[in-house]
Amino acid sequence: MARSLVLGNGNILVFLDSRGQVRDFYFPYVGMSNHSPSGVVHRIGVWVDGDFSWLASDDWNVTVDYKKETMVSEIRAVNDRLKVSLFFNDTVYNESNIFLRKITVQNRHPSSRVIKVFINQEFQISHSSYGNTAYYQPEDNAIVHYKGRRLFFIAGLGLHEGSFDDYSVGLSQIEGKEGTWKDAEDGLLSKNAIEHGSVDSTVGFTVPLEAEEVGEVYYWIIASHTLREARLLNSYVLKKTPPHLLKSTGDFWKAWVNKRRFVFYGLDEGVGDLFKKSLLIMRTHADNRGALIASGDSSILQHGRDTYSYMWPRDAAFAALAFDKAGYFDLSTRFYSFCNEVLTDEGFLLHKYNSDRSLGSSWHPWIRNGVSQLAIQEDETATSLYTLWDHYAVTRNLEFIESIYNSFIKRAGDFLVEYRDKKTGLPGPSYDLWEERNGISCFTAAAVYGGLIAAGKFAFLLGKQNESKKYHRAADEIQAAIIKYLYNEKEGTFSRMLTVPPRGSIIYDKTIDASSAYGIFRFGVLSPYDERLLKAMMISRERLRVHTDIGGYARYEGDVYYGVGSGLPGNAWFITTLWFAQYDIARAESQEDLDGAKETLLWTLKNALTSGLLSEQLHPYNGSPLSVRPLTWSHAEFVLTVIAYLEKLQDLGVCQTCYPVSE
Repeated sequence: MARSLVLGNGNILVFLDSRGQVRDFYFPYVGMSNHSPSGVVHRIGVWVDGDFSWLASDDWNVTVDYKKETMVSEIRAVNDRLKVSLFFNDTVYNESNIFLRKITVQNRHPSSRVIKVFINQEFQISHSSYGNTAYYQPEDNAIVHYKGRRLFFIAGLGLHEGSFDDYSVGLSQIEGKEGTWKDAEDGLLSKNAIEHGSVDSTVGFTVPLEAEEVGEVYYWIIASHTLREARLLNSYVLKKTPPHLLKSTGDFWKAWVNKRRFVFYGLDEGVGDLFKKSLLIMRTHADNRGALIASGDSSILQHGRDTYSYMWPRDAAFAALAFDKAGYFDLSTRFYSFCNEVLTDEGFLLHKYNSDRSLGSSWHPWIRNGVSQLAIQEDETATSLYTLWDHYAVTRNLEFIESIYNSFIKRAGDFLVEYRDKKTGLPGPSYDLWEERNGISCFTAAAVYGGLIAAGKFAFLLGKQNESKKYHRAADEIQAAIIKYLYNEKEGTFSRMLTVPPRGSIIYDKTIDASSAYGIFRFGVLSPYDERLLKAMMISRERLRVHTDIGGYARYEGDVYYGVGSGLPGNAWFITTLWFAQYDIARAESQEDLDGAKETLLWTLKNALTSGLLSEQLHPYNGSPLSVRPLTWSHAEFVLTVIAYLEKLQDLGVCQTCYPVSE
């Protein structure tokens, strides 16, 4: 089931589905060690008057959203048949590793009743159902799930200051056992106290209510490494009280997301709300040790071999750029420190990484057709260098730049200079940004140009004149080579890729790809006013528009990734659609010139989930999300587009307070 809401604090990452059920639970790294992987669900159910219903059933009407400007959920679940309503406020405490739920139960029946709320939890610790243990701990009236140095402590507060009053621990999906959640359906749990292997547990809260009365219970999961640590945190929760933790967390995130007072002049109120939600959603995907992962949504495992829960340096670089533009410099600094540590001795970043800085999975070979090659996407190294200059421009943290100059900037810059095709002068072959083709892609060439310009600026800044000249000279050569070899003057387009065989003529891939012209624009190879770029962008628009009621723009012609329809260039991506808006903003010379970009922002808002989550792609006919949801890069491009719009308003003299630059 697609994810509908995400919570986190940089150590814990929790996803809820459209029924308010926990689906993914990462700890202690964001995106790494999912203890509730794809297919696992923490069920919620209600028993009343001898009748039972799980929230996953169709007789519940569930709406999922965030409390305004916070990382606290507002979930409403109504069951007209049972005459019961549940209201959830969920959060991950910003100071400690605690997932907290407030459940407000309403008896909508004209007579008094006893309502029981059951919450099931299943942890496949470290992504494995083997060797888990769950047991009831009477001293704390708690359930403990553990394996090795990963422990989850489940406790609560009922109506009368006690914890849950019913429980059971059992086997799940093994030896013919479905799980303890089945035990709840008669309104009573067996109180089995311990089990090991593939296990789950269920707790129950008894809530006696008069007609139309409302009652509140609290439930929490503490994630820790030891039982002692968990028990200390549990005492902390009880001392501070769950209502206090819930309120203080909401207050913290409200202050965080309003760090800068943006004025969304001329934009729909919903666009401003989505901007803030995007920042919060991106923050959940930022590990406190520097990784900015693509997506923690593990549902993609149902369709493929792996997840998006890795850090691709390119995607992360654009997220870091968005954080910098919005004023969250500490997150970006951690990202660049991460890059500095994992950069290879040769000066390049590898395909993708886990949040603990280990190497992520890959499908790019180091040898092809009997010839050794670099299994990299060179644009990832170049883009990280390019966005680092923007980081310095807004932070002016010269000491940080100096500390990573030799280990990251110079090493990466030297690699970009040296890894060149001898025949064309373009960057050497690598995999493109879509991870599909090996060759010399237009986007990568443009990114390398931008990365070298940045390296040259850094060298000049630090008084390294010879190195500055070297980087700028190589950038000029690549810029000229892009125009010579990748621009098709007759057709007015930029080739997606070229391949230089050992013998014979250059092979061109002239497929229209949104990244080609966009790369020329984004990395400054040509001015946005250059007629060649203008024509290339116009042709890309014409050829990549998704001509359905959903609209938007595809990545490239013939894109079959999650393809669902013939006669279309591909599915609409938020990223590529927002790229065209960014170009329009850059060219705008009046407020009226921004109307098209405003429409794109409204299109994004229209196709976002109520909670604000943006997927990677959209179904071209019904608008449903395809691939993962959320995708950090989608949110980053939305934030960058809104900020570009506000910056342009200031440049035009329309709104001098729209984009505040001081903290």
